[in-house]
Amino acid sequence: MSSTTSVTVVTGGSRGIGAATCVRLAAEGHDLVLGYVRDGAAAEETARAVRAAGRRCAVVRADTSVEADVERLFDTAEAELGLVTGLVNNAGVTGPLGRLADATTEDLRRVVEVNLLGYLLCCRRAARDMGAHGGGAIVNISSAAATLGSPGDYVHYAATKAATDALTVGLSKELGPDGIRVNAVAPGIIETDMHATMGDPDRPAKAAATIPLGRPGHPSEIAAAVAWLLSPDASYTTGTILRVSGGR
Repeated sequence: MSSTTSVTVVTGGSRGIGAATCVRLAAEGHDLVLGYVRDGAAAEETARAVRAAGRRCAVVRADTSVEADVERLFDTAEAELGLVTGLVNNAGVTGPLGRLADATTEDLRRVVEVNLLGYLLCCRRAARDMGAHGGGAIVNISSAAATLGSPGDYVHYAATKAATDALTVGLSKELGPDGIRVNAVAPGIIETDMHATMGDPDRPAKAAATIPLGRPGHPSEIAAAVAWLLSPDASYTTGTILRVSGGR
């Protein structure tokens, strides 16, 4: 394998932003390890699109809140594709829409474990692997909710995304001397099936009036930002939270 080959792990890669990111990265020359937790058919569909672009793709079922699953995800990447040079931390959950007072402890725990512990576990393994071979790049998927707070919707999710921003800034300073860049993309409201899962499939359309550009975003627009941050064009960019939210 060429030393210039990019091998990138994308968590939550089966649908929405994750799937769009896999397809975009394949077009830019990355071999992919696609992590997913439930929808195997969607994961395989995304993998087919990656392979159709001429790139390799390994598909791994992994719950990123489980340490053993994260280790297996990265072990598979190295065994099947080679040294991991990139990580896109995208797997996340919101729980149902609603006020914090009405949230169940089970939902709160799951949001924190996937969105924060999962990101930490993936970043830790990536830091170890990339540090051992002299560099790489990490992109964490944050959210505009980190600064907006999302009252009445999911302040618990917003809190985990604020933590993602802190993780990104702190880890970028910690890993910079090792040649590892760490950045984040903070999407606004994006047209994905996440909203239906939360219980409000029409949420993007209803929010359009509150967005300066007048519309929700598309997964491909987030994927483009991720691809840039992983590319050599962003070689002097680290510790950055890139907001892609239509001005919101």
